[in-house]
Amino acid sequence: MLINKYLGIAPKADIVLIKRLCERLKGGRFLHVNSTRAGGGVAEILHRMIPLLQDLGIDARWEVIEGDKRFFDITKKIHNALQGFDIHLTEQMWNYYLEVNRQNASRLDLDAEVIFIHDPQPAPLIEFRKNTEDFWVWRCHIDLSNPKKEVCDYLMKFYKKYDAAVFSVSNFTRGEKSLEFIIPPSIDPLSDKNIELSEEEIEKLLNPFDLPLDRPIILQVSRFDRFKDPTGVIKAYRMVKRYNDCVLVLAGSPATDDPESEEVLKEVQEQAADDPDIYILMLPPYSDRVINALQRVATVVLQKSIKEGFGLTVSEAMWKGKPVIGGAVGGIPLQIIHRVTGFLVHTIEGAAFRIRQLLNNPELIERMGEAGREHVRENFLITRQIRDYLCIWYYRREGMKSLIEV
Repeated sequence: MLINKYLGIAPKADIVLIKRLCERLKGGRFLHVNSTRAGGGVAEILHRMIPLLQDLGIDARWEVIEGDKRFFDITKKIHNALQGFDIHLTEQMWNYYLEVNRQNASRLDLDAEVIFIHDPQPAPLIEFRKNTEDFWVWRCHIDLSNPKKEVCDYLMKFYKKYDAAVFSVSNFTRGEKSLEFIIPPSIDPLSDKNIELSEEEIEKLLNPFDLPLDRPIILQVSRFDRFKDPTGVIKAYRMVKRYNDCVLVLAGSPATDDPESEEVLKEVQEQAADDPDIYILMLPPYSDRVINALQRVATVVLQKSIKEGFGLTVSEAMWKGKPVIGGAVGGIPLQIIHRVTGFLVHTIEGAAFRIRQLLNNPELIERMGEAGREHVRENFLITRQIRDYLCIWYYRREGMKSLIEV
């Protein structure tokens, strides 16, 4: 069984519970729907989760909605507004958003016992539900703590029709359902992005980029998105560079559902153009081993988001024994225990201060790295997320008393 490969890596109790739940749910139909197969944490998780569930006897599937540039421009505006930007959507935009989902509903096979609909892009699919016996769950990965009210209110029309919802962080919840669950995302320790790599393979993977591996490396891995604040990272690096010799690497991959990434990448390239020690890497999709290698050679890892649903790159870096400096937003504080596994910051100046603190204290880097890896092992591996999803399903089918007995 594929799940047995996690023995000795993930907590044993999670693996035992997963096996017991799958024995009782065997043959059940479990469907996930999102907006892309490449780019972002949702796609990464589903690529790993679906085969594991199938191997355990669950009829697990993954469908992806289709849309044109206009559709994804609209859904990016919805995403930004839900995370607090002052954006107005016209009636024509909302109508087009709904129409594309109607077209997808007629194309997709949505027949399953439990259907997880991920994020705003496919949220209106609930309007085209055919079987009221199926259990529909809206899985929100983004920061809803302070949304643009009119956009959030419109989305809530769909939200209220779901049977349950799952959020990554408690202050993202809406309080409008009796069934709202908190389930943080996870990383797979056996994926190409997180598996152990030899020194020879790391060197081979990074050779094309000509990075100076004999100098301290500050790294941020993320989509080129304004919410990830890559320009703020460059400013913090420049403050550090006055006192500490180091290089900065900004690495990301495109996402098919994010039309703004090219514009943000151009802004970052313009800001970094005069510094040969800033390396901007636009990696092709599925560059997981390269990202793995980058995180392993980094001295300090940043995730300086100003808004963040969760930020899986934090757990990825901590799994590799790296201290992480992250924006104190969204799901990042769940991962970074301040002063234990890394530092939480609120400003560019704060990020620069903490980078210098780590660069000047190798013992602190080692201590935080060890604590971070154990924190991820206990809380943010894929086995825990599979366990939690299966518990929702089993609770829906059998009730809380039966779940406790498992």
